[in-house]
Amino acid sequence: MTKLLILVFPVFLMVSTVRAEKPANADSLRKDALNVFMEASDYIRKEIPYVNYVRDIKDAGVYIISTTQHTGSGGHEYTYFLVGQHQFAGMRDTVSCVAPPDETMEGQRALQLKTLKMGLMRYVVKTPLAKYIQIGFTENISSSVSTDKWDSWVFKGGMNGNLSGQKSYKENYISGNLSASRITEDWKLNFNGRYNTNTSKYLIDNSTLTSSTKSSRFSTLLVKSISEHWSIGGSFRVANSIYSNHKLSINVLPGIEYDLFPYSESTRRQLRVLYSIGYKYDHYMDTTIYGKTRDNLWIHSLEATYEVVQKWGSVDFSVEYSNYLHDWSKNNLSMNGYFNIRIAKGLNFNIGGGASIIHDQLNLRKQDLSYDEILLQRKEIATQYEYFTHFGITYTFGSIYNNVVNPRFGNSGGGGGMIIIN
Repeated sequence: MTKLLILVFPVFLMVSTVRAEKPANADSLRKDALNVFMEASDYIRKEIPYVNYVRDIKDAGVYIISTTQHTGSGGHEYTYFLVGQHQFAGMRDTVSCVAPPDETMEGQRALQLKTLKMGLMRYVVKTPLAKYIQIGFTENISSSVSTDKWDSWVFKGGMNGNLSGQKSYKENYISGNLSASRITEDWKLNFNGRYNTNTSKYLIDNSTLTSSTKSSRFSTLLVKSISEHWSIGGSFRVANSIYSNHKLSINVLPGIEYDLFPYSESTRRQLRVLYSIGYKYDHYMDTTIYGKTRDNLWIHSLEATYEVVQKWGSVDFSVEYSNYLHDWSKNNLSMNGYFNIRIAKGLNFNIGGGASIIHDQLNLRKQDLSYDEILLQRKEIATQYEYFTHFGITYTFGSIYNNVVNPRFGNSGGGGGMIIIN
């Protein structure tokens, strides 16, 4: 016991000394700092230390909702919605930045940090900490804007693959893709090509079982903006796939879309309804269960998508129905959704998943599939439904402040307790 006290006493003495060395005005500055509620990374907490990152939205003077969207060039647009509460009630701001597709991870987070700092200044200036803030401008401003020699066109190509194996198993996978896009306020054009091949070999009782699949696809999307709520366009696709029994599949599907909310508000909320109708040609590798080697089909679909991001959480839900016009019993109904709800202080619940009712598998092979084809899912199998789901709940309690970043021994930390069920 005496030895234990001898070992522990220096630790308490060291902690007491560290606390005593804290600047006299540090606590008063922290007390007067702006209370902010947001999903902040350790990087943001470290680089913006002049605010309090509170755990409960009710304790915040400002709550921040952040969203991310892909840009036409392949980069990302980061948007922050700042909403004032309590002494800042009535104050609202939206700030955003765009990171180009070739920007590094460090460059992206530095750009986000700078944007977030600028958005916070209107609120920080109303606190006693404002006198410690300095604002500078480091670049000369040109009087003219350079012309884009690519006229908003962006091209991208890539290839990836892997090889793996052991004594009784080998697998190789290769995938390549090419894309070109041009996205403006009035037009959206996408061209995509992709090729995949996957081969697996299994050694079982001195015999080798080989399973392989290949697919390729070229698709085009063309959309014209009509107004803040309406768009027209269409898609074109050419594909082949061993899995789907398609030697050649051609889809031409024009459509029209209406968004209940203006497209300019898409980062916060969307309620889009898309109706498409068109032609589909299928040339099959093997004779189908309907005795066909080719099909000329007319098809239509109706899709509705709802997305919203608010302080209580977020919702992303979509439902789509389609059927062949020659036989309405050949149809497909699918739903997908994700919900993240803040139930109460420190208590969050999320659930997501999807399900489909399938009655449109005209492409199924007439011949029976082998055991390995069924086991390895190398070829499409008859089914009337499919589904997936996931859910989780988190509960956090303890100090309402969470400002300190301490990377020692990894990112596990204190500052309260957390119960997670997944």
